[in-house]
Amino acid sequence: MMIDQKMNDNRVPRDFYARDPEEQQLFLTDTWCDHCQQLGLGMRDPEEYELFGMIFIEGKCCQCGEAVLTELTEDEFDDE
Repeated sequence: MMIDQKMNDNRVPRDFYARDPEEQQLFLTDTWCDHCQQLGLGMRDPEEYELFGMIFIEGKCCQCGEAVLTELTEDEFDDE
């Protein structure tokens, strides 16, 4: 996944590890890899950030190493 420098400059880092451990585990295991076209392969090296008012968790697929991106939606926040 290629992100241009201007978009990268607008990222606001967040602390993924400040999340509840169970929530972290869910985000690390319940993933979809566009490259592998499979669900649940897992993610490593997570980075959480806010970009244009949306929250993302980005990491690497545990199987192929390609970028995996999860956008958090309002549904995820409703449970908090």
